[in-house]
Amino acid sequence: MTTLETPCPVHDGDPFSRAVLENPLPLHAELRDAGPVVRLRRYDVYAVARHEQVHAALTDWQRFQSAAGVGLANFRTEKPWRPPSLLLEADPPRHDAPRRVLSKVLGPRALRHLRERWLADAEELVGRVLADGPRFDAATALSHAFPLRVFPDAVGIPVDGRENLLPYGDHAFNAFGPDNDLVARGAPRVPELSGWVSEQCRREVLAPEGFGAEIWAAGDRGDITHEQAPLIVRSLLTAGVDTTVHALSAVLHAFATHPDQWRRLRENPGLARVAFDEAARWESPVQTFFRTTTTEVRVGDVRIPEGHKVLMFLAAANRDPRRWSDPDAFDLSRDPSGHVGFGMGLHQCVGQHVARLEAEALLTALARRVRTIELAGTPERHLNNTLRAWRSLPVRVRTDRAPA
Repeated sequence: MTTLETPCPVHDGDPFSRAVLENPLPLHAELRDAGPVVRLRRYDVYAVARHEQVHAALTDWQRFQSAAGVGLANFRTEKPWRPPSLLLEADPPRHDAPRRVLSKVLGPRALRHLRERWLADAEELVGRVLADGPRFDAATALSHAFPLRVFPDAVGIPVDGRENLLPYGDHAFNAFGPDNDLVARGAPRVPELSGWVSEQCRREVLAPEGFGAEIWAAGDRGDITHEQAPLIVRSLLTAGVDTTVHALSAVLHAFATHPDQWRRLRENPGLARVAFDEAARWESPVQTFFRTTTTEVRVGDVRIPEGHKVLMFLAAANRDPRRWSDPDAFDLSRDPSGHVGFGMGLHQCVGQHVARLEAEALLTALARRVRTIELAGTPERHLNNTLRAWRSLPVRVRTDRAPA
């Protein structure tokens, strides 16, 4: 008996166009409705947008590899613009030792050590911002400022030059997409920014205590090589700032547009981490990642040939009505666990618990002082081929006379 193969649906949309980057939700719905897998004609890649298929691709590193690059460029045939990440763009066995080391460096012991300091830093920052008046840009004053203060401190890089972290990360995430105007925008500064980041990864530059020093110490123990150490520090500086910055903006925008959920957090500050994860599901700061098939793969009734790029729409999966009830609602009564905003499986974000601690500190400090938060103007998007971001998030708050 012969099984008939279903033709793969074809879509002519461009997920990296400015119109889609401004508002990706209609395209995401079209791709989910088209089927378990769709071919994007413009880039000759396959795409998965439903939660079931995105989750499956993320957790099947043997057939959907990262080592050929997690962007549109195929490292089998194209030279990457920088040495590939040992975490994001590597698979076992090359991925194993760096992942083990970084998981330990960013583990529970590190978070216990940082918790009280970050809570105090958040209180100080929030107090200073609120002292300047009830209107401010939550993106720049809070979402950008807090991670750029506490995370580089924890890594152990000098204060001078930290303003380079966001444009460097912005270009790195843009480069996962096609070679469009967003990539061209950052290209002139690539040599300068890459040189600065590489300098921060040197042992001599890093503070004697911090994540960076611990990574180099792992090299001394033989857990990794000394050649791998600076590349692992670079991974922290590349992916550890922008993603948290934009996730914090996402949760603040969510609260500014959902006053009932802000009241719920005020009544129960213990929901801060739930709120952060719900925002990571609802807004998905990391919208997409690619994988490359290592063999012919069947998705549904469609065969994807070996060596083809597959674009995983994390954001579409996070609003898939097949997985979530009322997926377009930002709701703190929801259990958001299972979202793929931090990835899933072997390559799941190794620093996600650090990001959650940053969010808990900032949201707890705000909830203690801010009675209401609302938009005070039209927010402005910052467009990126991979990230969903706010450039500006004007808000107006009403505060308690004293911290609650």
